[in-house]
Amino acid sequence: MLASLLERHQHEFGPVLPVDLNAPDVARLDFTAANPLLEDADLRDTAAFEALVVRLLEAQQAHIGVGGYLENRVIYRRSPDLFGDPAVPARSLHLGVDVWLRAGTPVLAPLDAVVHSVQDNDNFGDYGPTVILQHRLEDATFYTLYGHLSRRETLLLRPGMTVAKGETFTEVGPAPENGDWPPHLHFQVIADMLGLAGDFPGVALPEEQEKWAALCPDPNLILQSQWL
Repeated sequence: MLASLLERHQHEFGPVLPVDLNAPDVARLDFTAANPLLEDADLRDTAAFEALVVRLLEAQQAHIGVGGYLENRVIYRRSPDLFGDPAVPARSLHLGVDVWLRAGTPVLAPLDAVVHSVQDNDNFGDYGPTVILQHRLEDATFYTLYGHLSRRETLLLRPGMTVAKGETFTEVGPAPENGDWPPHLHFQVIADMLGLAGDFPGVALPEEQEKWAALCPDPNLILQSQWL
């Protein structure tokens, strides 16, 4: 099982971002229905959404926000074309960790990697520029996905390129090119790409949590933040 493999190798992972995710100015952000500040927020207005993120950070005297793994979120109602087909149950279970911080922040490989795939998922509320890295530990192959990136930096990557542990390979992107979100990194761990490339579900049906949690284990096994 991938989670146990990652646990055994936790001492080997480098940072994904050049910031200390255990620092006191990092706070966990709540994007579930339990947060009353989200009730009347206009999440389709990206500037208003970004102001809300700033407000949530300021309330905790923080500069960086983290959170989201297996969080049943309400924020995907801003993207009905992707997540809100009225004919099917809504996907709202987040499968990665989001780190909310400034655009232009470098993104680093936590382990030696090969670029599996690169794609600009250019839809409102989607990943925007996306990179998937392929890693090898013991006899197992697994993947890490990075979403909401800078278009300029991501366009330089090609499948098959090698990325060394600790090497900067892209950066956090600004709106609107990042899928039109407040700047943040979506970081996800994937055991099996299911034949996909350049894209992978980052949000699932809540009733399918067990299945998706096994396929996408906790990214904090790599990030190792006390706030997650």
